Amino acid sequence: MTEIKRKLPFDCEVLDKPEVIKNSFSGDLVELPPDAVAVYDCIKGAEMLGEHSMIQKGIDWFIKNEPEAYMKLLD
Repeated sequence: MTEIKRKLPFDCEVLDKPEVIKNSFSGDLVELPPDAVAVYDCIKGAEMLGEHSMIQKGIDWFIKNEPEAYMKLLD
């Protein structure tokens, strides 16, 4: 299977395994590919730091590349 590299919205560390992410409010579980895990982690870190520009870039990336995961985890 050929791995498709997606352009990320910012520099972040991408590991090599997918992860299951849980929405802490709804309890929904979503398995994300490694690049989406990296973007999600950066969004969550940016939320704690109040980095609104980074949050928005990450959300826009999720809407385009992982719309179902966006609806379950970030909307």
